[in-house]
Amino acid sequence: MLERLNEALAHIETRLVTEGSEGGEALDVAELARIATTSEYHFRRMFSALAGLPLSEYVRRRRLTVAGAEVLAGERTLLEIAVRYGYGSGEAFARAFRAVHGVGPGEARRTGAALTAQPRLSFRLVVEGNSSMRYRIVEKEAFRVVGRRIRVPLVHEGMNPQIADFIRSIDKETLARIAALSDQQPSGIVGVSDNLDPSRAEGTELDYYHGVVTGAEPSADLDSLAVPAGTWAVFENSGPFPQALQHLWRDVFTQWFPSNPYGTRPGPEILSTRLSPDASQADAELWIPVERETRP
Repeated sequence: MLERLNEALAHIETRLVTEGSEGGEALDVAELARIATTSEYHFRRMFSALAGLPLSEYVRRRRLTVAGAEVLAGERTLLEIAVRYGYGSGEAFARAFRAVHGVGPGEARRTGAALTAQPRLSFRLVVEGNSSMRYRIVEKEAFRVVGRRIRVPLVHEGMNPQIADFIRSIDKETLARIAALSDQQPSGIVGVSDNLDPSRAEGTELDYYHGVVTGAEPSADLDSLAVPAGTWAVFENSGPFPQALQHLWRDVFTQWFPSNPYGTRPGPEILSTRLSPDASQADAELWIPVERETRP
């Protein structure tokens, strides 16, 4: 799959010059997904996990890197360059240019200022051989996630303080009522992430549920998420809390998906965690909604 992803990256390079996009992707992401032989949904998530930045941001930085070379070359007017790279006005181009390079295009041309370059990406497989990933594939009937919900920003490293404060705010009586509804796997209280931004960029928002997986109907004072039947990949991990859990998410997308015939599909991600008495270690199960892909 990495070879196909690199072919998609090469396709991006041929589409950096565009018109009328106001600095957006101005690319057919469905075509990129076709080149990578995966779904658009999975392509965006895979790209973000492997590259460490959203697809749209990478395209914007690459486009302004190439545009920066033309600004310094001086062979076209700044307005011609703006239109050539998809900006509807010189002002919009100048704002985007300054955001990436720290200097406006006019000043850069006059002074020959140093610019910031976004290198062209290339994905490679690095085989470390120092760990194995335990997983299983589960077919699951439709169910509900029932509990309490909050909208929070995504945090990649360390504890998410808003989630921690939210969990502490749930009173024991409510938590006990929620826990009593658990009637299937994964059992007990779980953390559920849903409605994530496809970019998975730090600070983008998601719906977090602190609840259970159940077939029961919830009471009116509890939040509920209906989840349709489908296939799930279930990953197991143990280690320091919360780092091991966050690294598990990273490893699933950077190691497991590129080497297995599955892609993600829309749906919530479910994390079941058992903490040690001092909360320094955790045993975890991560449930990711997947679908089998046919790859040449």
